[in-house]
Amino acid sequence: MNLLEGLVGLIPEVIAMCRNIKTLFNFDPPVTEEEIRAASLQFVRKITGFNKPSKANEDIFLAAVEEVAAISNRLLRSLETTAPPKNREEEAAKARARAAERFGS
Repeated sequence: MNLLEGLVGLIPEVIAMCRNIKTLFNFDPPVTEEEIRAASLQFVRKITGFNKPSKANEDIFLAAVEEVAAISNRLLRSLETTAPPKNREEEAAKARARAAERFGS
């Protein structure tokens, strides 16, 4: 089983536990490499439980981040849609409104 196959099997659990990983597909302007890497880092942190890995685990942790970023990049660049791209500022405003309603801020 390759890494992508392993990740696909985790999708339901990841969706439930990674609320702070944002949707990256179909935005104008398009997602950047930096945003993909940031989401990949957050994903690897979540599934390992490490915010910062020990020296013994650092190399494999960073390699996993890079693999997840590469797979995510390929996925996002391959997806197709007929929906118009979402506006980043509008989506951020909606998210802030949902958070304010949810947390009473």
